[in-house]
Amino acid sequence: MKTNETNSDRRVKKSKKALKNALITLMDQKDFKDITITNIVEHADVNRGTFYRHYQYKEDLLEDLTNDVLSDLIWAYRFPYVHLETFDISTLTAKSIKIFEHVQRHALFYKLVFSSDFLYDYRLRIYQTLKKVNNEDFEYALIDPKINRNLHISYQANAIVGMIMEWVKEDFCYPSEYMAEQLLAFINTTNSPPSKIKILS
Repeated sequence: MKTNETNSDRRVKKSKKALKNALITLMDQKDFKDITITNIVEHADVNRGTFYRHYQYKEDLLEDLTNDVLSDLIWAYRFPYVHLETFDISTLTAKSIKIFEHVQRHALFYKLVFSSDFLYDYRLRIYQTLKKVNNEDFEYALIDPKINRNLHISYQANAIVGMIMEWVKEDFCYPSEYMAEQLLAFINTTNSPPSKIKILS
């Protein structure tokens, strides 16, 4: 029974992955409004029944794809401190920064998000996701009590989004390792981030 369930799960994952890959590839070729479900299933090499077992509309498929990317973004952001109770930023290394590897894994998605007006809301979701994780995970011991915590978190999220946007704009001209090194250098040359932050979750 477990074997059957496992095989079924694998088939579902394989079908969904094919549909998502088909959609993102087609979105690089034409406007989303011009993409039909027939286009998607033909490109994914699955039948329409497979599509409708998982999604009702192409918008549902795009939403599922986006949720996958954002989940991976959260994982990548949390990677340097996921098993820690207290995170000492002074010990952060470029190798432990995974956010740019994440962007590279989903390069076409990010390329489309930062070049398409249709996907503008998805840019906001990337920013909001980073801000939400930062807000939920850390209790900042800010050196200057005059610093507004919410604005500080917004500043950090926008800084990372800005780096990603510039990287995408330059067609990923730098390797992800270089981007991680640059982010670490920025962190080390500013007084904004605290030396130590407490993990809340």
